[in-house]
Amino acid sequence: MENLDVLRYHEQVIIRLRALYRQFGYTQYETSRFEEYELYARNKAFLPSDEIITFSGVSGKLMALRPDVTLSIVKNASDGVAYKLFYNENVYRPALFGNALKERMQAGVECIGDIDLYSTAEVIVLARRSLDILGGRCSLDISHMGFISGLFESVELPSVQQDQLLRSLGEKNAPEIAALCAEFGLGQSFCDKLASLVKLYGPFDNEMLGELKSIAVGARCDEALAELTALSAILKEFGVSAHLDFSIVNDLSYYSGIIFQGYIEGAPAKVLSGGRYDKLLQKFGKKSGAIGFAVYLDMLEHEISSKETDVILPHNENSDPRELARKVNALINEGKSVRVCREAVK
Repeated sequence: MENLDVLRYHEQVIIRLRALYRQFGYTQYETSRFEEYELYARNKAFLPSDEIITFSGVSGKLMALRPDVTLSIVKNASDGVAYKLFYNENVYRPALFGNALKERMQAGVECIGDIDLYSTAEVIVLARRSLDILGGRCSLDISHMGFISGLFESVELPSVQQDQLLRSLGEKNAPEIAALCAEFGLGQSFCDKLASLVKLYGPFDNEMLGELKSIAVGARCDEALAELTALSAILKEFGVSAHLDFSIVNDLSYYSGIIFQGYIEGAPAKVLSGGRYDKLLQKFGKKSGAIGFAVYLDMLEHEISSKETDVILPHNENSDPRELARKVNALINEGKSVRVCREAVK
C-alpha cells in the first residue's frame, strides 16, 4: 500500500474507502464521464438537480457529462446478476453555493441483485464506517420510505398531496403538516401520527422502535417496522450506531425502503446519502433489487487545509518577515508542514 503520510488528505480518504469496500468483497467500477442525455432526462427526479451539462456527440446525439454514477451502473447491469460494486469518480453538478457548475469528487457503493436483510445491513455498515474514515464526530441517520408510504396508503392520499406532505416532513414543519391535513380533509388521528413522526429522533434502538410502533398503521408500516427491528439487531453485531430520523425523505417513485444520510461535524451539508432504490431498476425493466450510497468528497474541502497542514502561521503587515522566515524554516526542518496565512490588523 502507498505511504499515506505523503498523500493529500482526500487521497488518503479515497485509499482507505477503497480498502474498506474491498474488505467486504466489493469490486471497483469505472464508467465513462458522459452518457446520452436521454438517460438523465428520463430520470431527473432521481437526480439532486435538474441542471445537466450537455454537448453534441460525434454522431449528433445529445450527450451529457454525468451528474450521477448510479444511473450508469443500473443501465449497464444485467438483470438477475448479483453486483457488489464501489466507485470513486467525478460527477458534474451545481456548486453548493452560487450558480456555477462544478466537477465534484464522489465515492460510493452499489449492491444490486437479490437484496436480503443482511445485504441491507452490510451497506449501512459500510456507510457508517465510511463516515468514520472521513474523521471527526459523525452521525448516520436512518429512515424508511415503506413506513411513510404505509401511513399515506392508510388514508389513500393521491401522489400530489403525498409530495406536499413529504416536503413538509423533510422540513420538520409541523404547523404546515397540520395545515395540509386540514386542507386535504384528513382525520385528526392521521395528523397526530405525522406530527409524532416529525418529532421522532433518537438512537436506533428498541426504545425508539417502540415509539415508532405506536405510530404504525396497517401491514405496510408493520413490515417496515419489522425490517428496522431486525436491522437494529444486525448493526449491533457490527458495533455500528445510528439514529432514526423520519424527516429524511426521498422520491416515492424511486425509493422503496431503507434510506439514510450521513453527516460529519463542520461540513456545511450532508456528506453521504443512500438507500433502497428497487423502483429505479423497475423503470429499466429489471426485476433485481438495489441499495447503495454516495459519499460527497467535495464536502471535505473544509477539512483539507487543517488535515494537510501541521502548523498554520498567521501574519500581518506588522510582522517581521525575517522572524517569520526563521519560524517557517525551523518547522520545516522538524519535518512539519507549514501554511503562512495573511490576517487583518485589528
